[in-house]
Amino acid sequence: MANLKARSVCVVLGTGGTIAGRSVDAADNVGYVAGEVGVGDLVKAVPPLQGLALECEQVAQIDSKDMGFAVWKRLAERVAHHLAREEVQGVVVTHGTDTLEETAWFLQTVLAPDKPVVLTSAMRPATALVPDGPQNLLDAVVVAGCDGLTGVVAVSAGWVHRAEHVCKVHSYRIDAFDSGDAGPMGCVEEGVVRWFQPFEAPSTGLSGPTDRLARISAATALPSVVLVTSHSDADGRVVLGVLALNSGQHGAKTQGIVVACTGNGTLHAELAAALDQAQASGVRVVRATRCARGRVISHVGDKFESSAGLSPVKARLALSLALLPDWA
Repeated sequence: MANLKARSVCVVLGTGGTIAGRSVDAADNVGYVAGEVGVGDLVKAVPPLQGLALECEQVAQIDSKDMGFAVWKRLAERVAHHLAREEVQGVVVTHGTDTLEETAWFLQTVLAPDKPVVLTSAMRPATALVPDGPQNLLDAVVVAGCDGLTGVVAVSAGWVHRAEHVCKVHSYRIDAFDSGDAGPMGCVEEGVVRWFQPFEAPSTGLSGPTDRLARISAATALPSVVLVTSHSDADGRVVLGVLALNSGQHGAKTQGIVVACTGNGTLHAELAAALDQAQASGVRVVRATRCARGRVISHVGDKFESSAGLSPVKARLALSLALLPDWA
């Protein structure tokens, strides 16, 4: 734990998730209730963390499958508040695994932090016979104390992943996250981080009229963006349904559609025809690939823009943010 300086503070923000889950049967790693254990109790359950300059705050207590804009906004505001404190070295966020990659990307995009923001999680509840949460939390605090590290990263099963690359790739194993073609940023070994990739230059952040956090704080909801998938026998009925709703008089209109395409951004002909109609009506259409690795490589003649390497779920969020008024 040498990385956390004696005069520095690490703030641990809790949002719930499996890491804070409880099960009636300690041998049951799937039949649990997420978001039951407070973040202060999670920290107390890790002996090496005792005596360090840690502060705990409960921002939310939910199953991350239910993550949404209200919690994201509150979390971004609290992370920014603590990062602005001179004595704070870094911030750790305990989170559920299901939407961790989306929250990581949201925080990186909105805050571009010049200190470490480390998301960590668990695949087993806190009451498991062998929980993975305590080690992940310990590793996350170690990473948060690293000099020169900036931006949002995720720490799980000993690996450190950048926000833009991290993706949940397994439904059950404790090493559930991967960074695709980019590979992990580093790993934590017995309280020491071994880096595989150089740190990016510290970000100066955004201020004034392009202050993204201010835009988020002022918003009551994100613009509606729908995620659809191209597959065998796909048709355009979902897209046409969206357009029908847009022509109605009630509810917020869908402003964007992200498509999880086959291969290098290819689309079933019937779905493509419906997307043509959507784009002609003013709905912005973005292509991502449903492949676990690789990205959509654009070429001359593409009708729809690509996701610039983002996964479908991150592309949906990125498009929703881009559609906010005056977003820079």
